[in-house]
Amino acid sequence: MPHLFLVDAAIDVLLCKDSVAKARLGQETAARFAAGALAYGSAARGADGRPVPDRPGRPDKPQLCPPRQVKRRRITSGTSGRIALLHALAHIELNAIDLAWDMVARFDGEALPANFYRDWVRVADEEATHFLLLNDRLKGLGASYGDLPAHDGLWEAAEATAHDLLARLAVVPMVLEARGLDVTPDMIAKLEGVGDQDSAAILKVILRDEIGHVAIGHRWFCFFCERAGQDPAASWHKLVRTYFKGVLKPPFNDEARAAAGMPESFYGPMARDSIGGPSQTGQ
Repeated sequence: MPHLFLVDAAIDVLLCKDSVAKARLGQETAARFAAGALAYGSAARGADGRPVPDRPGRPDKPQLCPPRQVKRRRITSGTSGRIALLHALAHIELNAIDLAWDMVARFDGEALPANFYRDWVRVADEEATHFLLLNDRLKGLGASYGDLPAHDGLWEAAEATAHDLLARLAVVPMVLEARGLDVTPDMIAKLEGVGDQDSAAILKVILRDEIGHVAIGHRWFCFFCERAGQDPAASWHKLVRTYFKGVLKPPFNDEARAAAGMPESFYGPMARDSIGGPSQTGQ
């Protein structure tokens, strides 16, 4: 019998191992929530003995490797290059499904507004659409998700921020997803340059939706900072330095980031610090 509470249904999605089934279950769960068939919260998280999992269910493939061991191929290297790109993006979107449902389930109980749940269920629904589009496109090119190795960097970021909602918002939507805004336009142009309009069209959908996802992350980050009496930009700088292993590197898609409501005063100073340039903060 399907669960009647949102958090319990979110855990079902997280535990699902099959990638396509996970995406479709996520879409069904989002539709049930939108129709009012799922109540907020959980039927007491311990009622059925299922805590929020530390790691989501995953298929046996792809093989997960350290990021440096995942071979990169250029779009211009023919069909194999495009398959490698789309496979990497499909892996990102599968992780994004789990990251969104984990946001819904893990931080329940922190007196969160109802709109917080509505926003992240919407994100989860759109990430599922992205994965299914990419999965279908891979099939059209004679490939399947799982054919190539992938890395586990996105979920490592989730594990590092599992204890802190502000840290999760700072790193996942405002660093990792925001980076997608920077690199996706170039991928679209290269795909169009080799005549792959079908793949380019999928990436245009993803870019459009990801602007909204970064906006949601930024908006809620600022909301919780202000509720706690913290300066959002200063808090973001501190959390990113603490929990993000990489560096923020230009070029940035300032136009897309601005459309997401994320001002240059957030990422600009940290990028300048990382390359040894002058900082707006004067430090």
